[in-house]
Amino acid sequence: MFALIGPTLTLRPPEPGDAPALLALASDPEVTRWFSWGPYTELAQPEAYIERCAGQRERGEQLDLLVVHRELGPAGITGLSEFSRRDGRCMVGTWFGRAFWGTGANRESKALMMHLAFEVLGMHRLGSYSNPANERSTRALLGVGLALEGVLRDWHKHGDEWLDVNVFGLLRDDWAAGPLAQVPVAVEGAPPPAFR
Repeated sequence: MFALIGPTLTLRPPEPGDAPALLALASDPEVTRWFSWGPYTELAQPEAYIERCAGQRERGEQLDLLVVHRELGPAGITGLSEFSRRDGRCMVGTWFGRAFWGTGANRESKALMMHLAFEVLGMHRLGSYSNPANERSTRALLGVGLALEGVLRDWHKHGDEWLDVNVFGLLRDDWAAGPLAQVPVAVEGAPPPAFR
């Protein structure tokens, strides 16, 4: 199985048996407050998500990984999407259960995902988004070295409301010169064939 292993976290594709843990993590309305989905209210929702992930991996559209804290268990999801292979870019998105907020799990998971994007998949640019009102997410992205590049107006539809998003970017050379490139990462297995 494909996995990224850091000092305290393992990132791997979610499996059907992970659905109860994802239900528990994402049933908190504060966790999903800024998303167009959630909170989860029944097991069928994370089960459908996990099934959808498998198809997206197979088609090379999105590579979502379960974040597992090796002592505390499943912590959240992080993933790469919006791939442009011609331009060597993709976007990273992450969410964590509330118990993992402020613990350093986000920083380590971003170090692992940066290693995946730049070293394993050969990307040139990694981007991300945050809602301008979501100060926690914005601080977290700035804290791991992404640069705030601007605001995209009415970029995201949440229910019936159009929302702006902050757009962030990190280039390979900036990552390589920064502290997160020094976080030790072991890669087990190979990425899904569509991403190689």
